Amino acid sequence: MTSGESKDMHSLRRKFNEIKTRKGLFRGILFITGYILSPLTWWNDLFVNIPISYVLASIISKIIGSNYFPELMVSAYLFTNVLGFLLMHISISWGRMNRKKLLIDIIIATGYTILVYVLALLGYIKPF
Repeated sequence: MTSGESKDMHSLRRKFNEIKTRKGLFRGILFITGYILSPLTWWNDLFVNIPISYVLASIISKIIGSNYFPELMVSAYLFTNVLGFLLMHISISWGRMNRKKLLIDIIIATGYTILVYVLALLGYIKPF
């Protein structure tokens, strides 16, 4: 191997490591974002998903009418939960989704969604 070929190989290895590092960083950011949006701990629902859902539902209810606020709140809440689970799955499996785990996650997200819907129907959650 000549000196030029050695430098080329070293350069290729360095670029490959940079790409690997960027991919790992991107996957880490996806996972953290998904974790924050998913209902896996009590605090992210309380401080992230419900406020995001509340704001989205309030804004949309101003446009289409406040009669739909509970449904909008539930839809936005479900969207944030499912998005969080999907981002975590994508970051871990990187394109290979486990359907059984995804189904379990969707069932859990639906359970939380039903709880938020009932709270909105009972009047505990109202538009601003």
